[in-house]
Amino acid sequence: MKKTQNSYKKSGVDISLANKLVKHISNVSSKNVKKTNNPLKKEIIGGFGSLYDISHFKIKDPVIVSSTDGVGTKIELANKFKKFDTIGIDLVAMCINDLIVQGAKPLFFLDYIAVGKLNLKKTKKILKGIFKGCSISKCKLIGGETAEMPGTYNKEKFDLAGFSVGIVSKKKILDKKKVKENDVILAIPSNGIHSNGYSLVRSILKKNTVNKKLKRLLLKPTKIYSNEILKLCERNLIHSAAHITGGGLIENLIRSIPENLSINIDLSKIKILRIFKWLKSKNISSNEMMKTFNCGVGFCLIVSKKNEKKVNKFFSKQFKPYKIGFVSSDKKRLYLKETLRW
Repeated sequence: MKKTQNSYKKSGVDISLANKLVKHISNVSSKNVKKTNNPLKKEIIGGFGSLYDISHFKIKDPVIVSSTDGVGTKIELANKFKKFDTIGIDLVAMCINDLIVQGAKPLFFLDYIAVGKLNLKKTKKILKGIFKGCSISKCKLIGGETAEMPGTYNKEKFDLAGFSVGIVSKKKILDKKKVKENDVILAIPSNGIHSNGYSLVRSILKKNTVNKKLKRLLLKPTKIYSNEILKLCERNLIHSAAHITGGGLIENLIRSIPENLSINIDLSKIKILRIFKWLKSKNISSNEMMKTFNCGVGFCLIVSKKNEKKVNKFFSKQFKPYKIGFVSSDKKRLYLKETLRW
């Protein structure tokens, strides 16, 4: 009897299916090319390396800024609730929101998707979110990798990672050295949990019923702040900024001021979103909430007093910045006033 030959497909990896996905990405990318910055105006998906022409940017002393991130265990909830069309927005947001902390204009994005078994329908939904996130942030998806890894991931599992690049003039870089005593600290609202703290969220969900409204809140995609922040950067209205992610408000803010200055925060000023009040009710301390979640503040700006009102003009009502503190030259790095109002 003739033995059946071994093959890559029989081991669990279907290259022909992956090629179909690449063709799909290439087609979608071609349709969107006119809406983005890349002046090459030609197909770039599917090559060994991705191309992006920066020669048309009339920026004096240009500096390239890069960022890479993932969405953590939020993908487990996407799997659990069978909703995959927004998790890609989260992926782009986590990278782009880090880029703009330096004042960089997003240029392009690459993704990495690892799966146990490639499911075209599911992966296309994930990519739909990535394209949407790139559209919001006005950057171009120019490449990536989809890895089929049976044995590392089971059939339904997947993981995401993203890489983004932006550009900024050396003189326009947002640098904490620009922060001065008496600068004000403005909180820009988040639109939900964003993409941090989901291991704790999932632990809580094991003991609680999840309705449709809660599912929607838990998978609400991360707010991308690039359009508003870059308008402020163009007008030199910001001294420093902070993307509020892992570690919460305090840890991320401290990273955004010089060593010789202090931040003074009135916690009672923070506008806590309803989803965080629900989480707090599940036997989580205020201190743990502050360290794990954004609690309603997705991004922070440090600006001079004279620019506070000017900054507000660039935001919609939902994301209007509000003052939560100021910078001082006291001995301690951190002064907290009052407590969070749950």
